Amino acid sequence: MTSYEAELVVERRESAADGVLALTLRHPLGEELPSWEPGAHIDVVLGPGLERQYSLCGDPSDGRAWRIAVLREPDGRGGSSYVHEQLGQGDKVRVRGPRNHFELRPAPRYRFIAGGIGITPILPMLTAAEAAGAEWTLLYGGRTRGSMAFAEELSRYGDRVRFAPQDETGLLDLMSVLAAVSEDTLVYCCGPGPLLDAVEEACPSGRLHVERFRPKLQESGPDDEFEVVLERSARTLTVPAGVSVLDTVRAAGVEVLYSCTEGTCGTCETDVLEGTPDHRDSVLTDEEREAGETMLICVSRCLGKRLVLDL
Repeated sequence: MTSYEAELVVERRESAADGVLALTLRHPLGEELPSWEPGAHIDVVLGPGLERQYSLCGDPSDGRAWRIAVLREPDGRGGSSYVHEQLGQGDKVRVRGPRNHFELRPAPRYRFIAGGIGITPILPMLTAAEAAGAEWTLLYGGRTRGSMAFAEELSRYGDRVRFAPQDETGLLDLMSVLAAVSEDTLVYCCGPGPLLDAVEEACPSGRLHVERFRPKLQESGPDDEFEVVLERSARTLTVPAGVSVLDTVRAAGVEVLYSCTEGTCGTCETDVLEGTPDHRDSVLTDEEREAGETMLICVSRCLGKRLVLDL
């Protein structure tokens, strides 16, 4: 699996809302950046052990600029503080990607739901839905009106966008959006875990697409030892209890792409040639889990004694 990797320059820093910083990234030599589709994200390497994933929220037709937005989280793990406090205008930052596990599928109608910084992958989806002539609405919630990023940008869509600051309207009225979702309507949602959990309970899974910034608590099988065969490397390894496939493979000197190590970004997705994965990620759909053709090796394990992977 290959991935674009380069050092890009922070061309512009601008406030997108209270506590939200938007960054425009460009190649230092003005080179074209890889194309991307709505829902894509990139890995941003901020320093040793400090790597984060951010959704691309700019214009996919602009091949020379990538835009991301970063919410400052004072109680976070340090990534957002670094971006807000240390990553300055003209600085360079290493990025990888883009990757997309939140693709916008064709449909005549969409219902978009965003909570807080979850608006970022939704923004380019609105542009794409508009260009396709689809019928769509967006329900957008946040703590306060001032904390809701890109509100001015969204205002051009008129009453198709419903702003719902919690301090003014309370919790999002999800049933007003989901109660009458027709069979030809797809629902896309991104935001904090409790919002996604509520939407998943209220919406048929076949019509719902979500992206999580934090891993979802998963029911899983036992944490037993098992064998993993690396087909291309002609290696057979033992994955001990309590150790991930990813860590086992890397300890054996096999290079693999990875990023979040939490099962949320999809970077380490690997083809499964034999065996049944015990899926513990927050990325794959129910259909993809049932098929068992791929797995995220940073968190998922084996329902059995042996897996054969395309590594």
